[in-house]
Amino acid sequence: MIPTRIRLAPALIAAPLVLALAACEGEEGDVAEGATGPIEPVAAPEGTSWTETVTVSGEGGAVLGNPDAPLKLVEYASHTCGACAAFATQGKPELKRDYIAAGTVSIEQREVFLNTFDVVLARMIQCGPPERVHALSDEVWTNLGPIMGGVQQNPEAVQAAGELPMEQRFVRIAEVAGFLDFFAARGLSADEARMCLSDTDAVEAMVREADRLAQADEITGTPTFLLNGQRVDGPQWSAVESALQDAGARPAE
Repeated sequence: MIPTRIRLAPALIAAPLVLALAACEGEEGDVAEGATGPIEPVAAPEGTSWTETVTVSGEGGAVLGNPDAPLKLVEYASHTCGACAAFATQGKPELKRDYIAAGTVSIEQREVFLNTFDVVLARMIQCGPPERVHALSDEVWTNLGPIMGGVQQNPEAVQAAGELPMEQRFVRIAEVAGFLDFFAARGLSADEARMCLSDTDAVEAMVREADRLAQADEITGTPTFLLNGQRVDGPQWSAVESALQDAGARPAE
């Protein structure tokens, strides 16, 4: 599949809603350089676990794992991307159990917006504390079929919502697509979600910063992974794990 060309995000939030979802697949590139030997595990502070440790990077991304891990994985992902959902369900559990738990690897999540639904979902995810970003994102990807089913079942209402002014648009999309109910069942009340989605300044800032980072790293498809700043050779978990092991990561014992 040809990698998706990322649309200019600032134009995306100002444009009327497009119901057709873009295809997505990460691009290949140069792998990170190999290490001279295995990296020793790093113990988490007493009473904590690296798989439950989330910090915010200097770029504003949610970092899961040891913030000082020698191997820093960055994932550029879209919440409506099937390949991203496949990684979340097939690769991320192993990544957490075998590598993040060892304290040698962290993963930072960065947004890519392929369509208006990505904007709505990301804003709702970021409406809560940073500690919930990875968990809520994984919930979205695990349930991507039912979530987008709400969009497909109400196409006229969703299309009409996409024509509204920005201060109303994202709230209405979340209402008619069933996103409010999905997130309410996971701890984000409908009132909190409406407040976040109607804050157009915050939405625009989120989208513009994501666009800036994606352009700086020349991201053209999702998911795309960087390991210590170098592109991983493929979007699948097998490619990511191979790059981690080449760089010295070993599964936690």
